[in-house]
Amino acid sequence: MPFQHYRGVPAPKRALVATISARSPAPAEGRFAARFQSPEHADNPFLSKPRAAAAGDKYLLGVGKADITGPVVEINFAGYANTEQIGSGLRQRVYARSFIIGEVGTNNRFVYVILDAMCGDTAVRNGVLEGLAAMGSGYAMYGQSNVAVTGTHSHSGPGGWFNYLLPQITSLGFDRQGYQAIVDGAVLSIKRAHESLQEGYLDFGTTHISDANINRSPYSYLANPESERAQYTDDVDKTLTLLRFQRASDGKNIGVLTWFPVHPTSMLGNNTHVTGDNKGLAAYLFEQSVKGNSQAADGFVAGFSQANVGDTTPNILGAWCEDGSGQMCDFQTSTCADGKSQSCHGRGPQFQKPDLGVSSCFEIGSRQFSGAKELYDSFDSKSTAVVGSSVRSFHYFQDMQYYKFPLDNGTMVQTCPAALGYSFAAGTSDWPGAFDFTQGDEGAPNNPLWQVVSGLLRVPSAEQKKCQGPKPILLDVGEMSLPYAWSANIVDVQSFRVGQFIIIVSPSEASTMAGRRWRNAVKAAAAESSLTGNHEPFVILGGPANSYAHYVTTPEEYAVQRYEGASTLYGQWELPAYINLTLRGLPYLASTASGSPPLGPSPPDNREKSLSFITPVVLDAAPAGKAFGAVTKQPPSSSARGSVISATFVGANPRNNLRLEGTFAAVERLGDGGTWTQVLSDADWRLVYSWKRTNFVLGYSEVTVAWETGELDVPGTYRIRYYGDAKALVGGVKAFTGTSEAFVVT
Repeated sequence: MPFQHYRGVPAPKRALVATISARSPAPAEGRFAARFQSPEHADNPFLSKPRAAAAGDKYLLGVGKADITGPVVEINFAGYANTEQIGSGLRQRVYARSFIIGEVGTNNRFVYVILDAMCGDTAVRNGVLEGLAAMGSGYAMYGQSNVAVTGTHSHSGPGGWFNYLLPQITSLGFDRQGYQAIVDGAVLSIKRAHESLQEGYLDFGTTHISDANINRSPYSYLANPESERAQYTDDVDKTLTLLRFQRASDGKNIGVLTWFPVHPTSMLGNNTHVTGDNKGLAAYLFEQSVKGNSQAADGFVAGFSQANVGDTTPNILGAWCEDGSGQMCDFQTSTCADGKSQSCHGRGPQFQKPDLGVSSCFEIGSRQFSGAKELYDSFDSKSTAVVGSSVRSFHYFQDMQYYKFPLDNGTMVQTCPAALGYSFAAGTSDWPGAFDFTQGDEGAPNNPLWQVVSGLLRVPSAEQKKCQGPKPILLDVGEMSLPYAWSANIVDVQSFRVGQFIIIVSPSEASTMAGRRWRNAVKAAAAESSLTGNHEPFVILGGPANSYAHYVTTPEEYAVQRYEGASTLYGQWELPAYINLTLRGLPYLASTASGSPPLGPSPPDNREKSLSFITPVVLDAAPAGKAFGAVTKQPPSSSARGSVISATFVGANPRNNLRLEGTFAAVERLGDGGTWTQVLSDADWRLVYSWKRTNFVLGYSEVTVAWETGELDVPGTYRIRYYGDAKALVGGVKAFTGTSEAFVVT
């Protein structure tokens, strides 16, 4: 392995740690200002260079982006399952980004949607398909077969929008407002992509990003055959793949779609400000970097999709015991001296800064952006044109309960109803779980209490225990249906092809080696069947998509039963089953193929039956003698660049109006003619919106808007604005605005 990061193995390679430290000595805001500024800065090193037209075949291409920012306060975040992680504000708006690729002259096309959210989901996908159908015959070509709804897997956004009960529990059920924000934004992004469709070219390239991810479960990775591991340099994939969308009419680029495996867990489990984490930040940096450039079209969209993310982490300095010992976590169990996992935390490149992962998030996001942008700027000499005019897709549902199929050696095996093992509850070094669960937890005798608790929920049958072995079952979620299904048993099987470029759409988080095996199997089958003609197939994997199905590991990693194996729902043969199901659909990607495979059993739709204990906003009120939007703390009259400038206002609950496609906050600059111009909104990383309830009974609250200034901000006179909406006990919701006094930035 290139980087050992637990105790019990040889010490870390100091050279790598030194390289990482040398790359990022500056404060986050300073690096931000140096790397990215508005288009008015002509010396921007990331401005695109002129490039020639692509040399491949023509396709119909469209890109679109829309706001999906849900309730940023009072809702539990999705991802860490930490009940104390309740939203308190917004660091950066989150988006849906859609990419449409179609054949010229036909309705053969597919839509790849990336949400700045934890995952794709059955409820969300159903809502998106219904929204597309409601737009009429002009959108009839988009449906089950060719729409993939993926997530970046960010752990820094509101939850409550899932189809199944288990992920709803920490958010106190289903939140209709947040759900509708995601669905409406995803549909709008597809609509914008559809409206932008023009003929154009596709080309792709890859680059190596060495310092943005490591393996958080190397002990499991080592369980894979040595001969297989020897084929790879690293124990995580370090390759970023970029697909460029170029308009034929004028040669301008309209977007890029990238895949790179790293968990968006840079923002820690105690962060309570909504962000897209490192993936959302990378997309933002890329989109801002091409604004005003002659080679990029207006409305350029950059998608940073997930790949085989399962065992990756952005906490690249390794897992350390935060117990004062100065020791790394145990290599096998991720525990510390007390035998528990609670003190074991991964360290990002800026871990020493007490900012809940903000600086590390910026660094990891920047590294993905920088790698992608450097590759993009070299495409004239390094890209491969997508050739072959065919665009194809397939999709069907498969019930994973006791699905029987043969392995390559002819042995018949089967999958199982969904279940989670004891180590699922241990969490990971990105954010450990509670109680005394550990990695590789056998269930007994370490956890006798939890054996009783899990048994009260559902006692697995002997058949289920045998099927799931060697996993000790903590939660038999696939066989729990009261008050409605706890987890998915029916998964989406989906793949896309354009020319020689094939996309596997995974419902699960694939581990590094699981993703490699899956891609290799599809590539071999595609080559053997001449699916892509005379051109070598290029296969990538994207997800988690459509119906979130937790993890998929190799059978060898499953046997180890660390977190990822314990979270592999359908038993030790889940990966071979996924490969079998994908290959079963592969003929539908042939140029001569028509129609779709049988749809299969539909998953349950729990939207109308889902429970919710989320309390609504009852009342907003302003303290006596004050109005909504009144400034209770003014910014300093003068501040130097590099400082944080803030203002505090009499506030109201932002759940009253999500201000989609708008903003809760802004920074405005005074121009020479006395006109104020907005220069930052809450879509920008450096403007942070925070809300706090100051009196629950009387309905008082306050809002603080903080601007993290940088060296390249233009000196001048500024002011901070706050846009709110207050709910009266009687009379509905009314909008208001707050404005700080003017101040000078020098």
